[in-house]
Amino acid sequence: MSCLVEYLGALQLGPTSSQTQELLVSAQADNSIVMPSAVKQPYDAFLVLDVEATCIEGSPRGEYPNEIIEWPVCLLRWRDKNDNGEAKSLEVVDEFRSFVRPTWRPELSDFCKNLTGITQQQVDDTPTFAKVMESFRDFMIRHGLIDVETGKRLTRFCWCCDGPYDIRDFVVKQCFMSKMQMPTWVQGDMMDVRVLVSDWHASTMQRRPRRNKKNISRAFPLPKRMPLTISRQLQVLGLPPFEGRPHSGIDDTRNITRIVIEVGRRGMKLQPNTPINPNRRWPWMGKLGRVLDDYY
Repeated sequence: MSCLVEYLGALQLGPTSSQTQELLVSAQADNSIVMPSAVKQPYDAFLVLDVEATCIEGSPRGEYPNEIIEWPVCLLRWRDKNDNGEAKSLEVVDEFRSFVRPTWRPELSDFCKNLTGITQQQVDDTPTFAKVMESFRDFMIRHGLIDVETGKRLTRFCWCCDGPYDIRDFVVKQCFMSKMQMPTWVQGDMMDVRVLVSDWHASTMQRRPRRNKKNISRAFPLPKRMPLTISRQLQVLGLPPFEGRPHSGIDDTRNITRIVIEVGRRGMKLQPNTPINPNRRWPWMGKLGRVLDDYY
């Protein structure tokens, strides 16, 4: 299917638009877009993560001392990587999921429970973040990602999230409140999947021959103010709709995984594109992991 047909369907443009109908006819008649061949991929494995965290209604985005309450990860590996490092087919190798018990504000707000679908009992009966990290470390050792003694990376793997927030904000905050250093196997740049999908779309537009520049060049590009949510990324890529419950950590993670697999299949190089500062600080941070009462 032409990328233009996928895009117009994703935006759900109405059939009454004569310009839309004209674009669809043009796109369907254009057979020039072909799926790229496999490209050299610098990373061998990918850890897709979408955490859920405590929140209260009305708090400024990114400023609240969120505590992680769900840690879900999908592990991906190439199944067709050749001796030249070229690949385009990813598969899910395993999943890890654990709820996490918050300690600063152990009781979840109604807003948080309604948003995430996580119940108070689910977090009350689970280990703290530090204990979950120990379990996840065992998961990584079992899959040959890190050394059992040193924790150093044994293979080139990349963390993948929908936006920079999960690691840049939530993990950094949580490590501070848990009074622990950010694990070395989380540190480093990560791959923002939103940026990846946006880059794929831009590269597709550059490659596509424009037979009618007056119409197509204005209608096809993604609107600049349109948020590229998980659901919209799926639509733009022509994939089936979101599966599961939005803001469920494991369901978000599985749908982001579908996106990563598809973009890899379309010939995009999968690699980090977003820097992470493990020493980032917020005004509410006191000494030794303490949240200052003056803020919350």
